[in-house]
Amino acid sequence: MIRRNPVLSVLAGVVFVLLAVAGYSFVEARRDPVVREAAIAMRDWPAGAPPLRIVLLSDLHAGNLAVTPARFRRVVAQVNELRPDLILIAGDFLPGHEPVDAATATATLAPLKGLRARLGVVAVPGNHDHWTGLGAVRSALEAAGVTSLANQATARGPLAIAAVDDDYSEHARTAPTLAAARKLPGAKLVLTHSPDIAPQLPSDFPLLLAGHTHCGQAVIPFYGSLDPVSRYQDRYRCGVIREGTRTVVVTGGIGGTIPFRFNAPPDLWLLTLGPAPGR
Repeated sequence: MIRRNPVLSVLAGVVFVLLAVAGYSFVEARRDPVVREAAIAMRDWPAGAPPLRIVLLSDLHAGNLAVTPARFRRVVAQVNELRPDLILIAGDFLPGHEPVDAATATATLAPLKGLRARLGVVAVPGNHDHWTGLGAVRSALEAAGVTSLANQATARGPLAIAAVDDDYSEHARTAPTLAAARKLPGAKLVLTHSPDIAPQLPSDFPLLLAGHTHCGQAVIPFYGSLDPVSRYQDRYRCGVIREGTRTVVVTGGIGGTIPFRFNAPPDLWLLTLGPAPGR
């Protein structure tokens, strides 16, 4: 009778579990994003303006094993099927930390040309866009027909959008950007990469759309995310967070710097914005 070494049996079991988790996490990172939906009433919605359908994307991190060209094109088609009026992208277009030249960035982000929305596509930078080269990313976005804004404001339909640069990489200039948006007509909305500016927002900017967290990327039940990328830990990790009159929507994003997600599937948001009851 062959006697098994209990230590080796335990080690084999541990290796099997780790390989199973790694395989599952790799598949999870490459799956088509979950479409999450929410309706948000805005008290400053212009009288008579119809509701607006907005798709919120973030953290594309295109060009690695998680976001291949084929998957990128599928995501674009998935967004177009939702028939949005406006598409907002909350930064991190490329993965990694090393500089990327404009030609490479343009080729990698070319699928964005396929996005369709009557009010266009507006984007802000993320921390990886600063690290890989904001000039190259902006050139690529311009070639794809995407409006790239950083600490600037723009009006789109019934919205006045304050497009705040990334707080995580210390490029956010929140106050002057909000001041610029106040000069525009329409309901006030903040688009940015990291949600950590939320507590700074005044009451006349009740809605913040962001990404950056990857919904925790690896989330352990009863514990939370293994590596929160927020100074507020898991407070703004994922989903719709309501704090008094403020609403924060954080998308888990499409990709990641590594092709690994556990308990935090890729997602995008379809938001219906409109007047508050009684308007």
